[in-house]
Amino acid sequence: MKRIFSIACGGVALVVALAAPAVIGQQRAIRTVSSISAQDKTTGAKQHPELVKEFGGAYAGPQARYVEGVGRRIAVQSGLSNAQGDFTVTLLNSPVNNAFAIPGGYIYVTRQLMALMNDEAELAGVLGHEVGHVAARHGQRRQQAAQRNAIGGALLQVLSGALLGDSGLAGLVQKGIGSGSQLLTLKFSRTQEYEADDLGIRYLASGGYDPRALSDMLASLAAQSNLDAQAAGSARSMPEWASTHPDPASRVSRAAKGASGSGSTSTVRNRDAFLAAVDGVLYGDDPRQGMIDGRRFRHPDLRLTFSAPTGFGMENGADAVSITGSGGQAQFSAAAYKGDLAGYIDAVLGKLGGANGSVPPGEVSRTTINGLPAAWRTVRASSQSGQMDATVFAYDFGGGKAYHFLILTAAGQGVGPFTSMVQSMQRLTAQDAAAIKPRRVDVVTVKAGDTVQSLAKRMAYGDLQLERFLTINALRADARLPPGQKVKIIV
Repeated sequence: MKRIFSIACGGVALVVALAAPAVIGQQRAIRTVSSISAQDKTTGAKQHPELVKEFGGAYAGPQARYVEGVGRRIAVQSGLSNAQGDFTVTLLNSPVNNAFAIPGGYIYVTRQLMALMNDEAELAGVLGHEVGHVAARHGQRRQQAAQRNAIGGALLQVLSGALLGDSGLAGLVQKGIGSGSQLLTLKFSRTQEYEADDLGIRYLASGGYDPRALSDMLASLAAQSNLDAQAAGSARSMPEWASTHPDPASRVSRAAKGASGSGSTSTVRNRDAFLAAVDGVLYGDDPRQGMIDGRRFRHPDLRLTFSAPTGFGMENGADAVSITGSGGQAQFSAAAYKGDLAGYIDAVLGKLGGANGSVPPGEVSRTTINGLPAAWRTVRASSQSGQMDATVFAYDFGGGKAYHFLILTAAGQGVGPFTSMVQSMQRLTAQDAAAIKPRRVDVVTVKAGDTVQSLAKRMAYGDLQLERFLTINALRADARLPPGQKVKIIV
């Protein structure tokens, strides 16, 4: 279950970096560390398994080996280590456009972001940007900020703050909605992003790549953000984050100017090698983790489906699905079940209720939803702006299996804005489950007579086919495709 559907819940590191305002032409010396410390290696080794799990696990196969090779070659340009073996580069099985790095030589990029790229230099530029954050020790400062702001607090902004101390559910948000990966979603400062851009460009040049590749990738990320907003039904003339920040075109221009001033004349992009590697990579949701299609979530293995309320975005995580909107937040997950829904609900609340695991006494309400025995209970908790409701709504699927929504709303609303969602839960038929197929990248060779319009019709989507084709290939609508050129389609 790993997908960010709402652009407001966007990715980490390089993706978040796009939100920073840009000022062109300011260059200065950047202080970087010259080695990977033993402490960083220990810390990174401890965080690595958790991060891989939270981002859908490691993606296996030839694509992973290719990314590892490119990542190690660009990482040594940082001077943190001259031994490529000191760097662990992981391709993540996540449909989120993400890339990040942590101290200790650990570098990550998702398969979804790889699919957005169009050559090896862009991949190297993204990974170099992230290594630049580590070399300049930006992550340490960000983690210090995270310690001042409880993990998961950002996900509760709509309810004006995290749960507070004297409530028995003080730890609900930290333990229930949000995870350790939230440390990585905090924004870098504008200066830090500029430094990482500059270092990424420097590493591209010293590694023999075309240093303009990073600005090209930033442009593709901006286009993808706008496309995601369109797909979510909130299309604007610019991406949502640009409503409070200057046009990201200035960020792209700054990176392009930095490339021009790098002194490198290399034009190496290794496009053919990259397209051969990305061919066949999984695109979008992995059916084994469930799939989001519009407002609907389907899981063929769990054999269930539900729909988010209108206007709410969904994030498919490794162990849960988060649903977020202006009316509140919810999380769909599972827990151990012994056949008693009332005991199940109390156990979920107790696990989230702080160190003592205590839950205020109360009655559980029962009903039937689409033939499924269901039950729920709402408790009151304190927030910085007053009282709020926390509800656990659970379903008995038989065979010793139960699933639940954890719902946070304003006081007095209970299930409220999520009524349609909890009522939409139903079993998925065997036929419907078998019909769920993954999408993949297919690299095709342009033939005589092919146009962007004709190739776009082969995209495995019912909407925005042309926009999706143009975005993943970094093309304009009026682009002419010569026979023999290779392009990506999603099948």
